[in-house]
Amino acid sequence: MGKQLSEIAQDLKDSQKKVQLLYAFNGTGKTRLSGEFKKLLEADIDTEEEDDGEGSELSRKNILYYNAFTEDLFYWDNDLTGDEDRKLKINPNAFTKWVLEDQGQGPTIIDHFKRLTSSKIEPIFSTDFSEISFTILGDEQGAPIKISKGEESNLIWSIFYSFLDLIIEELSSSEENRSTSDFNNLKYVFIDDPVSSLDDNHLIELAVDLARLVKSSSADLKFIITTHSPLFYNVLSNEFNNKLAKDPTAETIEWIYKPNKSQKLRLDKKADDTFVFTELGSKTPFSYHLLLLSEIKEAIKIDQIRKYHFSFLRNILEKTATFLGYKGWVDLLPKADDGNPDPFANRILNLSSHSAHAGEETGEVEPHDKEKLEELVNFLSNEYRFWKQEAQNGQ
Repeated sequence: MGKQLSEIAQDLKDSQKKVQLLYAFNGTGKTRLSGEFKKLLEADIDTEEEDDGEGSELSRKNILYYNAFTEDLFYWDNDLTGDEDRKLKINPNAFTKWVLEDQGQGPTIIDHFKRLTSSKIEPIFSTDFSEISFTILGDEQGAPIKISKGEESNLIWSIFYSFLDLIIEELSSSEENRSTSDFNNLKYVFIDDPVSSLDDNHLIELAVDLARLVKSSSADLKFIITTHSPLFYNVLSNEFNNKLAKDPTAETIEWIYKPNKSQKLRLDKKADDTFVFTELGSKTPFSYHLLLLSEIKEAIKIDQIRKYHFSFLRNILEKTATFLGYKGWVDLLPKADDGNPDPFANRILNLSSHSAHAGEETGEVEPHDKEKLEELVNFLSNEYRFWKQEAQNGQ
């Protein structure tokens, strides 16, 4: 039976694991889940004794989260009149004030940004940290530029990452030795998909850095990380399967982190708008193509085939062709009587996986096309032994 997102959030909260790594397809509800989880934590604050009025806004927080709402703290002034003084404005809050003004992390944030983008773009913070302009290195006469949405996301992640790094450093000390008590009540960090704008190399770099940061935290701090990226999931999963010692050279090893402190999960949305929460094996590699295949089979079973399922199938074919050494995915299709790939299968996969408008992705599918999709899935499962791999992976 499916669950509501509020129930999934409660499951996450009830877990005793230090790290919960969760995979879900785009559009499943990861951002909404982070919102439900935040509500649970805020309810905990409401039931505690009333604040005495002292302490900062940060000291009253028990969760730090990175999701789509984090990006809403930043917005563009495009200088529509002059068309040259473009800048990214910052909605000030306790989070940005502490990391930028109090801790002076501007240079560190810029370094993180440059590593993730490998570009010549130079962010410049205003003196009061209310806005950021961008120039191209070496172009001293050029007007401030507007960066891409992907670069903007990378900058915002760099600010969050610097903030998180400082917090973990603070919490690694005993309470009496900390420079601030602002984070003594912090219990959770919820990170939702920070990699949507990264190429594979920078995605791996970010995953390794994040895993190191999480594992090095000796404080009683729990992390929930969600993603739609199979590569990001794989790298984090592998990193969380490795131990981390406080001092590897010590006679008696003291472990800061062990693999049994992490849990790997998958979130699926059902046709009735409820959700299924599945624990994945801690040692089993995450097989993205098998996940896509199971998604298609479930859609066939409940007669909920949409055009994007043809994209899933083409994705499977492309990955399988690369793995098996074929020149192209078309070579994997069933053959017609003349020995060439089935022309109808080829055509339907091309047409259905390259629509021009997002709305077309969820459009209705003709009955004959549904039949062809099912035929292709059965052919692949039998011809290339996908059914054996699915059984081994517990699908």
